Amino acid sequence: MAKEKVTPFPISGYRGPELFCNRVEEISTLANAVKSGRNITLFSIRRMGKTALIQHFFQLLGKEKDRLTLYVDIMPTSNLKGFINQLATSIVQTFPENTSFGKKVWQWIKGLRPQISFDPYSGVPQLSFEMAQVEEQQATIKNLFHFIDQSGKKTLIAIDEFQQVTRYPEAETEAWLRSEIQQLKNVNFIFSGSQKHLLLEMFNSTKRPFYSSTQMLPIGGIVKEHYAPFIAKQFKAGKKSIKEDAIDFILEWCRFHTFYVQTLCNRVYAGEEKDVSIGSVQLVIKKILAENEAVYFTFRELLTGPQWSLLGAIAKEGKVYTPTASAFIQKNLLGTPATVKRSLDSLLDKEMIFRESNASGSYYQVYDLFLSRWLEYKQ
Repeated sequence: MAKEKVTPFPISGYRGPELFCNRVEEISTLANAVKSGRNITLFSIRRMGKTALIQHFFQLLGKEKDRLTLYVDIMPTSNLKGFINQLATSIVQTFPENTSFGKKVWQWIKGLRPQISFDPYSGVPQLSFEMAQVEEQQATIKNLFHFIDQSGKKTLIAIDEFQQVTRYPEAETEAWLRSEIQQLKNVNFIFSGSQKHLLLEMFNSTKRPFYSSTQMLPIGGIVKEHYAPFIAKQFKAGKKSIKEDAIDFILEWCRFHTFYVQTLCNRVYAGEEKDVSIGSVQLVIKKILAENEAVYFTFRELLTGPQWSLLGAIAKEGKVYTPTASAFIQKNLLGTPATVKRSLDSLLDKEMIFRESNASGSYYQVYDLFLSRWLEYKQ
């Protein structure tokens, strides 16, 4: 059986430097922060490539023998117990027991008496702790941090979706974590998240424990001058070609959003055509939107009439700077400013739309680009 060829446009995970596009400035900023001992916070809307950027940066740091890197995703967590489980699991998965440092890690962690299981598909170990008291949970996290701090090596810990700690029911979680992190001498942190308003509040509000404690690094789309040649190069390596105007069309249609560019390129590349044109791309887009249409109709059933109408109006405009302005409301028959404001808040809460800023001011946009384009075509 012939070996399956790996797509040069992965839509999840990190597949190595050859399939990673640019982010030179962001890498330089991260490297400078680490070298200078500063913690740093990455933020963007979802699926813009923050996790892949962290993993790519970790691979570059892997050349430094005296530094350890650890990635912890706390998106699935809802309390301190979940935080412990994710942190401990990441530690044992990063440092296997068959390595010299891994032996020390496993020996020490087993002393904490966790429940150890193994993922039935990947076989990787997973740890869980059953302590019920908050004091016990805090002591365990503190011990895990300090074990890493005393390893004898500089360590960089990336905590993804860090805004989750704001939802933990345990009182003063942010203040306690900040206090523990401040005491670490050999550990620096990358905090990452996709809910910009929560992260900015955490790190920029004078009332919050993490105020002004990190360097902020926004992650946006990859610019055309870097993304276009990358796309052309990947097609060429696969003995295919894609016209320059087709690449431009993909980038503009996807608004330079990494996930959607990758997804569209993935589907176009997987097609039979060796010479890709705009027409080829448009046929793929039509198929993607048709595949998702049933889901979009479900969204319509879950939203109120005013919410659905506002969502469609924002999609049609692309960006909306003043959604309660009379001109926008009258043009799209949205009722009263009060109705629009209620619908706007609800759509933000449901993460159907997001708020972003540029040189022209703050604007609203539909979160799911494919949904936005479908609504645009249906309106």
